[in-house]
Amino acid sequence: MMYLEGPPRVIETRVLSTMPAKFRRPGLRSDWADANRGGKPVDCFIEGPSFDASGNLYLVDIPFGRVFRIATDGRWSLVIEYDGWPNGLKIAPDGRILVADYMNGLMELDARRGTIRTLLGHRNSESFRGCNDLHIASTGDIYFTDQGQTGLHDPSGRVFRLRPDGRLDCLISNGPSPNGLVLDPNETVLFVAMTRDNCVWRVLLTKDGGVAKVGKFSSFFGTSGPDGLAMDAKGQLFVAHASLGHVFVLAANGECIARIRSCTGPTCTNIAFGPDGALFITESSTGSVLIADLDSLFDRTRGGHRT
Repeated sequence: MMYLEGPPRVIETRVLSTMPAKFRRPGLRSDWADANRGGKPVDCFIEGPSFDASGNLYLVDIPFGRVFRIATDGRWSLVIEYDGWPNGLKIAPDGRILVADYMNGLMELDARRGTIRTLLGHRNSESFRGCNDLHIASTGDIYFTDQGQTGLHDPSGRVFRLRPDGRLDCLISNGPSPNGLVLDPNETVLFVAMTRDNCVWRVLLTKDGGVAKVGKFSSFFGTSGPDGLAMDAKGQLFVAHASLGHVFVLAANGECIARIRSCTGPTCTNIAFGPDGALFITESSTGSVLIADLDSLFDRTRGGHRT
């Protein structure tokens, strides 16, 4: 994490909400924890924050196949529990709720009915390795990562794009653990977190639908790596780091200009901008949702704004 003129400013967080005890499952073993937490039981592992048009915040709980909704009054409710490992969740402008499910592929949730269906479960009759996160473009294209257990020992993770007409393009096939992803404001560059290489890739999208000049945009350190990504209208990239307890803010040139510090645990996994422009962070080791005020990042006299 590099900076030029001065060190990154520090932005503090506060706890917005924590998963209520009635929804936690202490001491309960899960296949997901066996594979991803060394067999240590976890009572929850929340990720995938996304707001609907009414300001309700949706979250996933990976090991127990659950999706929750936090209402504007702070009340938690269970939307669905099913046989799966929901990992990433995004709500499209038209209200569709899409889920990247590690077990089942790309899915669509009907929150009103409390049902979920598989939208895309395989490619050429081959199952995905383990879908992790997704991003929805203004065109309706769905970008998603297929991470599985890939890493530096097996750099074969994939990044896909699903077109509205059903066409599926594989954009990256050599990723060491592709995770969170986001487009730049012009939707000509895709940023992808490569968790187990502790870096973020910059993927140039060509006019013919391919990719070119893929490079490493930023590098980090730690026992885990970058997880969820978000971007504001100024092209500033927000990177949630899953072991350093921070969200790092990178300028368009890659310089680290701010770090948003967790007030609870170190496992900052996913992030989302709220209706008022604040940043919401899932801190998965404590099952908490954190909030950060970003006013100090924007000089309103120069027209800075968020999305």
